[in-house]
Amino acid sequence: MSAKSKGTGKELGFGEAMEELEAILGRVEGDEIDIDELAEELKQATKLLELCRQKIRKAELEVTQIVQSLEEPEKAAGDSGEESSDSD
Repeated sequence: MSAKSKGTGKELGFGEAMEELEAILGRVEGDEIDIDELAEELKQATKLLELCRQKIRKAELEVTQIVQSLEEPEKAAGDSGEESSDSD
């Protein structure tokens, strides 16, 4: 298994990756996993964790960019507003 959706080749979404991680954790904690499969499950969990981290970093960057773009017009308006109040 990889960090791609089974059979579609499409990358998993954050929620799907978290669900798969929780399933792996449940199998490991519940002793449902054969020792021979443990390494493969842990490799898959590592891939899923990295995918989730990448998605979180991307979302943080996008949110930061959105907030900055919202603040820029306010700063520009605030700067021009200060100039007009100084010239009164």
